[in-house]
Amino acid sequence: MDLPISGWHAHIYYDPAVTRAAAAAVREEIAAHFPEAVLGRWHDVPVGPHTAAMYQVAFPPALFPTLVPWLALHRRDLSVLVHPETGRQRADHVRHALWLGPPLPLKAESLPE
Repeated sequence: MDLPISGWHAHIYYDPAVTRAAAAAVREEIAAHFPEAVLGRWHDVPVGPHTAAMYQVAFPPALFPTLVPWLALHRRDLSVLVHPETGRQRADHVRHALWLGPPLPLKAESLPE
């Protein structure tokens, strides 16, 4: 059974002591180029299933064909997890996810099925 994709999330990972400035530059560029994207809060410590500091970018399906390729080229060597929003959190973060840059471990067991 296929579930509709209601939106997408990109998690931009960074090291607060080393790469926060790069993450801030990516964030500013996203805001300038993609005003429809919603920028989430900074998390300088791991939260939820994420094992590194990150912020989230939420965006509608129509923005996927432009935002994701842009991230692939402008992520400043940061790891980025891109996943759909289907209502199945664990599958969205693990089975249906795309990684730009090196993948990071996730605590998938903390997500509902």
